[in-house]
Amino acid sequence: MNFVMWKKALTVIPNVSKEEWDKLDIISKWLISTRAAVLVMTFLSAILAGLFAWHDGFNVNLFTWFILTLGLVLAHASNNIFNDYTDYTRGVDKDNYYRTLYGPQPVADGLVTKRQHLTYFAITGLLALTCGIYLVIIGGGYTWLFLALGAFFVLFYTWPLKYIAMGEIAVLIVWGPLMVGGGYYVLTPAHIWSWNVVWASLPYVLGVTTVIFGKHIDKLLIDKSKKIFTLPVLIGEKVARYTVLAMMALPYLLVVVLITTRYFTPVLLVVFMAIPTFLKMYPQFLKPKPETRPEGFPDGQGGWPLYFAPQAFINTRAFGTWFMSGMILDVIIRVVFPHFWAI
Repeated sequence: MNFVMWKKALTVIPNVSKEEWDKLDIISKWLISTRAAVLVMTFLSAILAGLFAWHDGFNVNLFTWFILTLGLVLAHASNNIFNDYTDYTRGVDKDNYYRTLYGPQPVADGLVTKRQHLTYFAITGLLALTCGIYLVIIGGGYTWLFLALGAFFVLFYTWPLKYIAMGEIAVLIVWGPLMVGGGYYVLTPAHIWSWNVVWASLPYVLGVTTVIFGKHIDKLLIDKSKKIFTLPVLIGEKVARYTVLAMMALPYLLVVVLITTRYFTPVLLVVFMAIPTFLKMYPQFLKPKPETRPEGFPDGQGGWPLYFAPQAFINTRAFGTWFMSGMILDVIIRVVFPHFWAI
């Protein structure tokens, strides 16, 4: 067991040679194949689903919450594996395509065969499906609908959704209404759908969307040449950059509004602790991507030639961590001091 590689794969997307790959244990290979470093965004969405249920006064079954979280993370992992396979079989990853430069693409890089890669997908997807079926059996209601929608986005995000400017919108839907809203529905005893929860999750979900937006800005020119019409390809690089900036700034305003409307307690102002990270990131989005790697900017392993995506990820991770911390404190206040902040 290579614990050092496990830790590395959970923090960055490590580049490895075929010789290094062959020496790795199966868990290290799975973590690299699934780009495990980005799975933290899904983990946080699942955690937020339970915190929102607690926030609204419901008792949450911890085992159900665990299965929900495990299922969502495995579903995201399945999508990442299938994404690589689909792009490879469609010829997108040929001719030194952008994706092959900033991190390992197991099939395109010759680390695994197509059959082995599909085996990773089948096992990971089956485990995710098992979690989903379990939730349907114990939950009932419309839980099956959320499972079906999740399967749809896992299978069709890469093609055709990403090709027709629906990839960014899909991320917004999946990490918000589907993961947080649907997770809340599954975890509440009476299976309640809450638009309040969907709106209140937006501060975090917008951050997740900036990551895929940033990635597609980084790949804009080559995606356009390959007729992959992501949203940045359609609206242009400059508009896309300012859209990301708006999605980075808007969450702070939304938190203030949600406090003003008394959905959150003022403890959620803790998210402003992420402002220093935002202030470090936003100047880069005011200018086009530099032609060469800036001095000191990380190279490879989730860094250059990606430029906007890793910076959006750092900002999202900082805001998401403080947002979740604020939610935990908010729940504690409501449990310990139930009359302190009446809804």
